[in-house]
Amino acid sequence: MMQSLGRMYVRFFNYKYQRTGTLWEGRFRSSLVNSEAYLLRLQQYIELNPVRANMVQSPHRYKWSSFAMNGLGKSSSLYTAHPVYLSLGETKGSRLLAYQSLFKQPLKADLLAEIRSCSQRELVLGDSAFISQVEALTNTKLKAAKMGRPFKNNGL
Repeated sequence: MMQSLGRMYVRFFNYKYQRTGTLWEGRFRSSLVNSEAYLLRLQQYIELNPVRANMVQSPHRYKWSSFAMNGLGKSSSLYTAHPVYLSLGETKGSRLLAYQSLFKQPLKADLLAEIRSCSQRELVLGDSAFISQVEALTNTKLKAAKMGRPFKNNGL
């Protein structure tokens, strides 16, 4: 039933907006994140996606971005500030300036690659101590393994 409903909605949406193709590319992906170490950089990564895609010149220009709330101080009933964001400063003004300053420093290439790898493979994003802690709690190996079939040594 849900598949049929989804297909009907896609046909309706494409007809209404005179477009073709799928609405949703692939499945939803998620990763557990060590928020204290990575949350603000992840917000920067997400809010710069429309800029990297050449949809807008600045993250505040994208109407679905939370940059307007975090960086410009606009209010929305759909938005609740995260405690890590609130820890950026004692006052609203100091938090806004601190958040804006994050965007003056580009994401480092290795961090960008790590974020993409973890989100695509649904791995834990955090330092080794955090990953080990989650592995111990879940009794599951959460680090990226080598791709491909394991090598078998047949005594040769």
